[in-house]
Amino acid sequence: MTDNRSTADRPWLMRTYAGHSTASASNALYKTNLAKGQTGLSVAFDLPTQTGYDSDHVLAKGEVGKVGVPIGHIGDMRTLFDGIPLEQMNTSMTINATAAWLLALYIAVAEEQGADPAKLQGTVQNDIIKEYLSRGTYVFPPEPSLRLITDVAAYTYRAVPKWNPMNVCSYHLQEAGATPEQELAYALATATAVLDGMRARGDVAEEDFPGIVARISFFVNAGIRFVTEMCKMRAFVDLWDEICETRYGVTDPKLRRFRYGVQVNSLGLTEQQPENNPYRILLEMLAVTLSKNARARAVQLPAWNEALGLPRPWDQQWSLRMQQVLAFETDLLEYDDLFDGNPAVERKVEALKSGARDELARIDEMGGAMASIDYMKRQLVEANSERIAGIESGAQTVIGVNRFTETAESPLTAGDGGILIVDPAVEAQQVGHLAQWREQRGDVSGALADLRAAAVNGDNIMPASIAAAKAGVTTGEWGTVMREVFGEYRAPTGVSASARATVTDESAMASVRADVERLATRTGRRIKFLVGKPGLDGHSNGAEQIAVRARDCGMEVVYEGIRLTPAQIVNTALEEGVHVVGLSILSGSHMPLVTEVMDLMRREGMDDIPVIAGGIIPDSDAATLRAAGVARVYTPKDFELTKIMADIVGLVEQRETAAA
Repeated sequence: MTDNRSTADRPWLMRTYAGHSTASASNALYKTNLAKGQTGLSVAFDLPTQTGYDSDHVLAKGEVGKVGVPIGHIGDMRTLFDGIPLEQMNTSMTINATAAWLLALYIAVAEEQGADPAKLQGTVQNDIIKEYLSRGTYVFPPEPSLRLITDVAAYTYRAVPKWNPMNVCSYHLQEAGATPEQELAYALATATAVLDGMRARGDVAEEDFPGIVARISFFVNAGIRFVTEMCKMRAFVDLWDEICETRYGVTDPKLRRFRYGVQVNSLGLTEQQPENNPYRILLEMLAVTLSKNARARAVQLPAWNEALGLPRPWDQQWSLRMQQVLAFETDLLEYDDLFDGNPAVERKVEALKSGARDELARIDEMGGAMASIDYMKRQLVEANSERIAGIESGAQTVIGVNRFTETAESPLTAGDGGILIVDPAVEAQQVGHLAQWREQRGDVSGALADLRAAAVNGDNIMPASIAAAKAGVTTGEWGTVMREVFGEYRAPTGVSASARATVTDESAMASVRADVERLATRTGRRIKFLVGKPGLDGHSNGAEQIAVRARDCGMEVVYEGIRLTPAQIVNTALEEGVHVVGLSILSGSHMPLVTEVMDLMRREGMDDIPVIAGGIIPDSDAATLRAAGVARVYTPKDFELTKIMADIVGLVEQRETAAA
């Protein structure tokens, strides 16, 4: 028997997307994960950090330390990487609107450690288009956002040449419902928009442009249909090679390589029977590892319990061990590509490429990705509606959700409920530390003036940002300067008259529509339903689907998009005279935000208006919310949207009957 282990390929980088509570707690987690065999870091930042706010800003309330680590200034960044030599590390930072700032902090801390910036390796995601389309942590309008992306790319090309300045992210596109063809097309259109913009601005000499093209990397998703997903990755490889050669004239095949990292699908992880999720994660990992010619450079796997809440260290270890077993125990890395010449694979790859090319041509006709944001957003909302309808009807099987639902009680969720709970005291602690930082630092007015001048004059923002980081400027102060110079942006919601819900059970929809019409005739007013997104949570996919389904049931829907304060939501409810308020929160900040909305409504004499809440809400929190007066609480297990619409009609009918 031949043993090929001596000539086996090197494994991919193994990461765990991690960060929570505080910089010190996250630092301890990183050190623990590295000791367990993790070979790279993937930093999760909290929402205030991602959107350029300090922890004491009104919009940060309830969000500090929830979905990632709060980084308010260089002191926090020092703590985050204390004892971790950055010159030896490969670090991925999932950061977009504030990518230039977080990279500036990282470089400043690395220099304090004595590192040579030219030796730093890693990635900032820095993909603002997918934020407009799916994730929602955008801040600035498209043009200045593109300028900041190109500033990072131009700076790193010269000063941090091993750094990937942009990680084009199709991950959240699939989470928002994208088909494989859409994921391919929208990601590639994003990459070309950035490269075209850089070329037009002349940020890099033409002879250096192939090197810039080579530094663009990608971050993709891989769903449960793992054969199709593997073919999608092969299509990505071919299409990117084609674009680099024909659009940008890159002749060196090495510079045309499709370099990507991956986190496999979190959207498909279920709250029901969560013990099934490890199998889903493993199968999805195969899609990005089996094919050598389309294998991921870096892999991070979600934890089995992410549909329930934040994972614990042991949960992340389980996902890391999956990677290690595949890489080190099996013989996968000893063989050439297993699928070259397979006719079924080749047919599927060609079909995906054809569909993606058609969509790319459509986007180019509209003027490119930046000009097509509204179109792409509508397409994603409609595609997600089709996905949900398939689950509702049973056409798309999800084990434990719409088939084989009988189950024994799982020991995995016993005791603490199987999730990590962030200490509510973390926010006050972080706010206190921030106030102390401001008091003890030196004068930062000069650094802020230089930062503003760079932004106004069109100079590369990175040198002034690094200087500001070293001076002690805070994340919120950097964000305020950029907002004042560039303005703020409200992305399209995709919830327009042209976005239609796909429904398979027309009889159920017809019944709800009839009830809506009956109530309208009886009361003289159509049901008006406010869908609100309080706080900084940008995961709007669920809110959009609820809004579209409610509108198609005949309700009048008020949906103003993401990032609203509780006061703004209550004011809108008052002005619009709504019958029901729906709150969607997936960041874990549901308790303080829903409670504040309820308190404000009581003060305005609106306590008779039903409030419903949706999100990743543990059972104990759901019970507390109901006890506080929330009429209904919905979680990912409540996937039948038409039933939710019937609930809303029932709540309005109860209110009208009580008032009669």
